[in-house]
Amino acid sequence: MPRGATLAACMALIVAFVIFAGAPAARADGNARSTTTANPAAAPEKVIPKKVIIDTDPGTDDALAILLALNSPELDVRALTVVPGNVTAQQGLENALKLASLANRCDIAIAGGAQHPLFQKLTTAELWHGANGLANVELPPSKCKADPRFGPDLIIQMIHESPHEITLVPVGPLTNIALALLKDPSIVPLVKEVVIMGGSITGGNVNAAAEANIYNDPEAAQIVFHAGWRLTMVGLDVGDKTLFDQAHLDQLSKTHGPENDFVVKVLIFLLGQEAKYGSGGGSPMYDPLAVGTAIDPSIVSTQPMHVDVESRGEFTRGETVANRRNAVERNVLHGDRYIIEGIDHVDPNVQVATGVNAEEFLQLLISRLAGK
Repeated sequence: MPRGATLAACMALIVAFVIFAGAPAARADGNARSTTTANPAAAPEKVIPKKVIIDTDPGTDDALAILLALNSPELDVRALTVVPGNVTAQQGLENALKLASLANRCDIAIAGGAQHPLFQKLTTAELWHGANGLANVELPPSKCKADPRFGPDLIIQMIHESPHEITLVPVGPLTNIALALLKDPSIVPLVKEVVIMGGSITGGNVNAAAEANIYNDPEAAQIVFHAGWRLTMVGLDVGDKTLFDQAHLDQLSKTHGPENDFVVKVLIFLLGQEAKYGSGGGSPMYDPLAVGTAIDPSIVSTQPMHVDVESRGEFTRGETVANRRNAVERNVLHGDRYIIEGIDHVDPNVQVATGVNAEEFLQLLISRLAGK
C-alpha cells in the first residue's frame, strides 16, 4: 500500500470509527527519582528518569510490563492509555486502574481510548489471558480514578507539554497512537522515541504471518510505522527467545509482597497455558521486554530495516514485511514485459530487534518485582 494511501483513507473515515471512552485519574506529577553512589562520601548522583507513556491492552504480560515500569527508577511513567486488544476497552481500563492501585501509583494519568480497531472488528484473547485479562486473578477494587481525557488526546497534550522528552511504549494494538497521529501529525518530531511490542520478521503467532498486536489493527500499524519518528520494533523475534520458565518462577516465589505475589500467580497461569498450548519451555515475556528495552536499550540488538504492514493479503494481513537489504529492483516496462534496470535504495524506518540478552533481562524483571 502506498505510504500516503492508508493515512488519507484513515483521515477520511476515522471519525466514524472512533468512540470516546470515559475515564478519571490524577495527572502525573513528575515522580523524578534519584539514587546515590555506593561511596557514602561521594555527592549524590541524580538519575534523570525517562518520561514514558505506556499504551496498553492489559493483558497478563501487559500487567507484568506495567509493574516493571512502575518499579524502575530509569522510567518516569507519565500515563497509561488503554487500547482494546487482549480484552475489551472497558475491561482494559478497569485492569489498568487496578494495577496502578496495586502499585500505589494513583499519581499517574490512566485514560481510556479507542473502543475498537480502525477498520475491523476487535478480536480479544481471553484464551491466553484469562476471562478478566489478568489470569483470572481478582485484584482489590482500585483506589485510582480514570482520567476523563480521551487517550489519544492525552498523548498529544503530554507530548506538547514535554517536547523531545516523551518515549511512547505501545504494547498493544496501535490504534490509539495512530489516532493521535491523525489528529496532530506535529507530534512526530516532538517524540523522543517509540518502542513498540509488536511485529515479527520470522512468522506470526496469530497465524503463519502476523503477530497479534499488529494483526489487531494493521492500518493503524502502517500509520505508526511510517510516521517518520525513531521507532524500535521489539517483536516475536526476540520475545520468543525471552522465556520465563519454572526456574525463574521458583526464584521469584521465594520473595513476597502484594505485587510480587500477584505476578507469581500470573506467571503460574502463563506457564500453564504454555504447557497446554505451546512448547512448554517457558512463557515469552513479550510486553515486559519492550519496557526492558526502554529501560536499557542494550538488552536488545537491532538492525535498520524498511518495514511495511500488509493489510490486504488473504493469508498475510497484519504481517510486518521487512526489507532486510533496504533495496528493491527497479522494473521498467518495455513493450509486453518489464526489464530490471537497476536497484533502488529504500530508507529504513524501523530499528528491528533481532537479538536479545534474555537472561540479563529476566533477572532485571525478577529483581524489580521481588518483594514488592
